[in-house]
Amino acid sequence: MHEVSDHSAIKFKIMSPLLATTTTKSEVWSKTVSKTKKFFRWIIILLLIFLAVFVYMKYFYTYSEGYRAGLLQKFSRKGVAFKTYEGEMILSSVVSDKQVAIASEKFFFTMVNDKLIRQFDTLQGQNVIVHYIQKGGAVFWRGDSKYLVDSVQVRN
Repeated sequence: MHEVSDHSAIKFKIMSPLLATTTTKSEVWSKTVSKTKKFFRWIIILLLIFLAVFVYMKYFYTYSEGYRAGLLQKFSRKGVAFKTYEGEMILSSVVSDKQVAIASEKFFFTMVNDKLIRQFDTLQGQNVIVHYIQKGGAVFWRGDSKYLVDSVQVRN
């Protein structure tokens, strides 16, 4: 059932056993637009929360931490806009009878403790044990590696 009162608005009679009201077409449209805006607002909020959790887990959450032992081969300061101290260790798994590493892999890291920079400079070419924290990814202001070294000991 509908009634036409003005030329601009069409009125609808909604018959309900509990509520009998008359609404215009523009009121129905404004409710629909309001619900759609609310839906998209929630979608955007959920996407922002998901993005924040992803960035935290990828770049700031500590995935693992531990110790690595090996020969400190290289330690340098590099970067274009953000200068960071980067290092490279040779981790040897098999050593011959003349103390030469046969099977080895490289461990690339970024130094996060500025107080140890001079100590690392003097330890190049020596066997060391470093404590590292592994993140999910590298952030450009923190260095090139996802392994962050914060302490060092000379290996005897």
